[in-house]
Amino acid sequence: MRRKIVAGNWKMNKSVIDAQQLMYQLLEYKKNNPTQCEVWIAPPSLYLMMAKDLFEKNEIGAFAQDMSEHESGAYTGEISAEMLESIEADGSLIGHSERRQYHGETDSHCNRKIKLALDKGLTPIYCNGETLEQRKSGQHFEVVKNQTEVALFTLTAEEIKKVVIAYEPVWAIGTGETATPEQAQEIHAHIRNILAEKYGKEVADEVSILYGGSVKPDNAKEIFSQPDIDGGLIGGAALKLEDFSKIIEAFN
Repeated sequence: MRRKIVAGNWKMNKSVIDAQQLMYQLLEYKKNNPTQCEVWIAPPSLYLMMAKDLFEKNEIGAFAQDMSEHESGAYTGEISAEMLESIEADGSLIGHSERRQYHGETDSHCNRKIKLALDKGLTPIYCNGETLEQRKSGQHFEVVKNQTEVALFTLTAEEIKKVVIAYEPVWAIGTGETATPEQAQEIHAHIRNILAEKYGKEVADEVSILYGGSVKPDNAKEIFSQPDIDGGLIGGAALKLEDFSKIIEAFN
């Protein structure tokens, strides 16, 4: 049975007081409302230790927004997999489109990060997806196929089952545009088929694939009802408990 997941990417938002308040609100909500999915958040790394201190019994997953491709060394500003392991973080986002766009991250970088994360027992959330130009020119299937193969195909079958994939069409991130449920399902099924060709259907059917791209309370249920969509990686709507909780309840 694939894991159902709603993960919130807070990006570069919230002061420490505001972050703590939202964490308390989320924890209180989780205690009082049985959920049909796992709930994860990726706050700024500065707040990860606070999240681990607040969240009891690992009821809410705490993830970094990025991690280094290097094990250690003179890499000012970077955070290693070992550091994340040492504070008992649950994992890290890897390859988010904003990291690719603003920091030149490639799928080869992602591959190295994913391997390091898995070696330390962390869960990588590997993000991929096409730009608007690539979709308009009909390249989206090939782009996503190439991203998946370069970043993931050095992994063993046992390793790939520990990876969560987040399909995020770049043209739908923070734009208010959203892929239709049918468009999202089409690519999710495509990714699962790519995995099945490499690792077999049984393994591919164990990999959770999330959709990210302007998921909101009013469209979450329809998106999550698609057969190959196992949840969402939520951006702006994760910054308010009212919106995030309604997205979580789309699985109820």
